[in-house]
Amino acid sequence: MADKPTSTSSSVKPRRTVSVEQCQSMIQKSLRTPMVRFLRQQLAKSGCPVKDNFFRALHCHEKMQGAYISGEGVTVCSNYIQIQDEVNQIVTHELIHAYDDCRAANLEWTNCAHHACSEIRAGHLSGDCHYKRELLRGFLKLRGQGQECIRRRVLESLSSNPNCAGSVAKDSMEAVWDICYNDTDPFDRAP
Repeated sequence: MADKPTSTSSSVKPRRTVSVEQCQSMIQKSLRTPMVRFLRQQLAKSGCPVKDNFFRALHCHEKMQGAYISGEGVTVCSNYIQIQDEVNQIVTHELIHAYDDCRAANLEWTNCAHHACSEIRAGHLSGDCHYKRELLRGFLKLRGQGQECIRRRVLESLSSNPNCAGSVAKDSMEAVWDICYNDTDPFDRAP
C-alpha cells in the first residue's frame, strides 16, 4: 500500500483554531462518541484494531483538516479546527478510510478509482455532507445537496493524489460512484 494520505477537506480556509494540545484533547473526546466507538469495534472485528495512539493532532502545512495514512493512522490538523463537532466528523471520516483499508486486501491509495471509492464512502457515511455542515460552508441548495457535496469533496481530496490529475479524478469518481455510494458497510444503511 502507498503511504499517500487521504485528506479531509483540502480547501479549508484558516481561521481561529485550537492548539495541538487542545486538539489532542478533542480527539480523546471524539473516541468516546457512539459513531467512533462503533467504527473502532468494526475495525477490531475485521482484524484491524486501533489503539488511542492511532490518532494524533498536528499543526499541518497542507490545507486539510485531517488525513488517514495507511500503516500510520489518523491525523487531525489543529490549525484547521475550531470546535469539537469538526474533530468528531474528521475522526469518523478518516476511520472509514481505515476500515476500507482493512477490508480490501488490494486497496491501493495510488489508484485513483480506489481512492475515489473510499472518499465517496467516507463522505457519505461520515455525515461530512450533512445539511448543517453544508449550510455552514455557504452551500444553500435544498435538493441534491448531499450528493453534490460528496462529489465536490471527493474531487477536492483526489486533487492531492498525483495519480488523479486532470479528468482522471472525475472519470474515476463517476466510474465507481454507484457501487461505492451504495456500499454502506459496516453500517446497515447510511447513518
